[in-house]
Amino acid sequence: MRRILSIDGGGIRGTFPAAFLQGLEEDLEHPIGRYFDLIAGTSTGGIIAIGLALGMSAKEILKLYEDEGPKIFSQTEDGAKGFAVKLARKSRWTLWGPKYDTGPLKEALSEVLEEKRIGDATTRLMVPAWHSKLQKVYIYKTAHHERLSTDYKELALDAALATAAAPTYFREYITARDVGLVDGGVWANNPTGIAVAEAIGTLGWNAHELQVLSVGCLEDVQTMRDAYGAARLAPKLAGLFMAGQSHGSTGLAHILTGDVGGADHKAIHRISPPAPEGFYKLDDTRRIKDLKSSGLAEARTAKPNLMKTFFNTPAEAFTPVYSN
Repeated sequence: MRRILSIDGGGIRGTFPAAFLQGLEEDLEHPIGRYFDLIAGTSTGGIIAIGLALGMSAKEILKLYEDEGPKIFSQTEDGAKGFAVKLARKSRWTLWGPKYDTGPLKEALSEVLEEKRIGDATTRLMVPAWHSKLQKVYIYKTAHHERLSTDYKELALDAALATAAAPTYFREYITARDVGLVDGGVWANNPTGIAVAEAIGTLGWNAHELQVLSVGCLEDVQTMRDAYGAARLAPKLAGLFMAGQSHGSTGLAHILTGDVGGADHKAIHRISPPAPEGFYKLDDTRRIKDLKSSGLAEARTAKPNLMKTFFNTPAEAFTPVYSN
């Protein structure tokens, strides 16, 4: 059996999967990343995936969200001053550029990732980004196949900042090699489908021997009712596109693994509970405690079913084709 972990994008909502994984990790002998053969993550999920693949515990990653989240998405007090700052930020976002400066995010990630490279990962890793100038998919990968002879030399920090460079929130990220990239959520906010495709197509793993834990950042309950005018529909578009991509990605994974209606085995374990539309915004750090609480509670519920499938023993040691 081969075990895959996939983590969605979602800004500060990444607190939910970080807390969920910590809740599972509390009963494990090793950091939770050690129990997977392949980890994929996009945007905020990419940051979590990189941390886990490099040996960090879910507890350490959750602390990063709790301690640094409010600085990254700088929140202000309520009242007149708070309203004025929010209005100024909205104008800047709409007319002149991104809503937030990348500096606080880069500083926070530099503290934990330091000078580590993709090749320092002890678990196979996939982190989607997007090359907007060429309109091309760009996926950071460990050297888990002989043709993957480049990315293992890249800074983990560059991969994290590239996959998290969400349009309108942050500027395009320019890597140490002068490559301009944006958030992988543009095309693969839920990377479950591409992770399964990598496992089968690149790694040659048997589709029927895969077990996939796919963790989202909560699912907004959205409707299209009476929302066809531009003014009403525009605020919903990003969420609608991400929801559509997510369901398509998960559906593809079901088909590739044979986990479809009437199948005699379950391969895809999707954890992403529903949430009221608009309650958890991608940059509202006031919800961090709520997101943490939801993640820990969901772990408590899911743990009995997931433990025997994913966490009996650590995964086999990963030996890359190329190394630093």
